Amino acid sequence: MLLTRPDNLKAEQHGLLAKLTAACPEMIQPAAAIRDFAPLLVPHADNADALSHWIVQVRGADLPHLHAFARGLERDRDAVNAALTLPYSNGPTEGVNCETGPLD
Repeated sequence: MLLTRPDNLKAEQHGLLAKLTAACPEMIQPAAAIRDFAPLLVPHADNADALSHWIVQVRGADLPHLHAFARGLERDRDAVNAALTLPYSNGPTEGVNCETGPLD
């Protein structure tokens, strides 16, 4: 549920996620960081600045796995910015190239 776009979760899933997060306080920060990152996956001109803000927030938290993710984003920042801000996608191509069928 953490890795599902929040707008794709059903109401009961939002409720369950809230209960699970409340039961495990260590998950509050990672859940919030992931939730805050999700809107960046919809290309928009402001996403490059929003990503910079997100990275600053993640660096200020005790989230080593997200620190590593943020470093990876920064290593190829030009490509990441393009992916998060431009309306182009290679999704259809990837779908055709990666489609698997029955094994012969």
